[in-house]
Amino acid sequence: QSSIRMNLFRALATVSAMTLLSRITGLLRDMLQGAVFGAGGPLDAYIVAFRLPNLLRRLFGEGAFSQAFVPIIGEYANTRGEEQTRTLLDDVATLLFWALIVVTAIGTLAAPVIIWIVTDWAGNDSQFDLATLLLRIMFPYILFISLVALTSGVLNTWRKFAVPAFSPVMLNLSLIAATLIAARYAHPPVMALALGVFIGGVLQLAIQVPALRAIGMLPRIHLRLRAAWADEGVRRILRLMGPALLGVSVAQISIVINTKFATWLPLGSVSWLYYADRLMEFPTALLGVALGTVLLPFLSKAHASQDHAQYSALLDWGLRLVVVLALPAAVALCVLATPLMAALFHYGKFTAIDVAMSARALVGYAVGLIGLIGVKILAPGFYARQDIRTPVRIAVLVLVLTQVLNFMLIHWLQHAALSLSISIGACVNASLLYIGLRKRGVYTPSAGWLGFLLKMVVVLCVFGAALYVGAAQFDWIGLRAHPALRIAALAGVVGAGALLYFALLFAVGFRIADFRRRA
Repeated sequence: QSSIRMNLFRALATVSAMTLLSRITGLLRDMLQGAVFGAGGPLDAYIVAFRLPNLLRRLFGEGAFSQAFVPIIGEYANTRGEEQTRTLLDDVATLLFWALIVVTAIGTLAAPVIIWIVTDWAGNDSQFDLATLLLRIMFPYILFISLVALTSGVLNTWRKFAVPAFSPVMLNLSLIAATLIAARYAHPPVMALALGVFIGGVLQLAIQVPALRAIGMLPRIHLRLRAAWADEGVRRILRLMGPALLGVSVAQISIVINTKFATWLPLGSVSWLYYADRLMEFPTALLGVALGTVLLPFLSKAHASQDHAQYSALLDWGLRLVVVLALPAAVALCVLATPLMAALFHYGKFTAIDVAMSARALVGYAVGLIGLIGVKILAPGFYARQDIRTPVRIAVLVLVLTQVLNFMLIHWLQHAALSLSISIGACVNASLLYIGLRKRGVYTPSAGWLGFLLKMVVVLCVFGAALYVGAAQFDWIGLRAHPALRIAALAGVVGAGALLYFALLFAVGFRIADFRRRA
């Protein structure tokens, strides 16, 4: 038990640190893109085009594939031995590689049709043609990033979390270089971002290779497709991928539909939602993605060894961390939405209107932060048991709910309706996942949850009130101040808020050791 606790904390610290570096470089990337390209027009075309290979990345890569692959490769590593594990890895890599080659070729050729389906730009020739060109340049990214998902799954199973968590930094650095250097020479300048995505995908895959060699698990791609197809482990992964593909497809279909809605709204709506989403990536990645990445292999191991008590304890530990860290982040994002957007993005072509509109979208996302992060903790509770059908059924219901909310709210809230509907859907999703785990007896909350939640209510009320007063006192954090003054003042409010929050936690009796024990 003690080794599991230490491994969890060490792994979470590693993944969170690397993820923080990724988000910091990603934030710098977005600040530069906002200053150089503004919002709307060419950047809208880039965001739409980049969203499509991202969709397929989630289908073939880190979404459906990882959900099916990690539990099976973990089972092989724990029970079947090195030789069978390596054979399975080679066969999976082979099938994935050749399938992605075909998908990439089809997607590149069909780019105009894809842009026509997902946007309302058919009457805007320049916008439509630009999005088509950018999509063709970026489509091969799906090949590289899906292979990254394969290699990351292997490294995470072997508890080598650092390199997979660091790899997104390479994409950010590539896009920063594209914005600062290549955009000067590209025509149109936004084409540099598409080239940056392509190069970033190559770099992300390249840095995985030495780590895989070190553990003796570098995949070998071969031409024996029939033998790979006949592999029992491959068949099991494919059977799991069926419902997983449907589940991930539902989530991505929701994003595509939201993009379609946004293209009906005033120009710039796609970009405003994008910048709000980028800020949401900080808490969702630092906590949700990091915890989900760490928990899945440990849950898979607990399931393989039939350790039901440990399985439940792992989920309980994750949920308590979510409550302690996600709720204050949601409060802060709501209260400081405009100051955050102004301090981080109000430079160059990113106007005051862009700040206000992006802030509205951010508040919509922040409302459902607890749900967005909760899903990333609760869903692995099903995936590790190789039960993907239940999260899929829930995802279908949430898709329908989200689109109904879009139709109901978009007339009054415009683009902010799209972020708010996602938030409400995420909270419903997390609630249904939680109920499902409880009904199956997979998760039993440990003692003390009622007192824990009551303390959190008190802490959050005091924290939220203090943050509101602090933000009001520093009204000049907004658009009027010099950029350096804006950033300094915002950093002061955020830093003071964080110190106050952890002081309040300490005052009501929380200690770090409490969360170590629950691991």
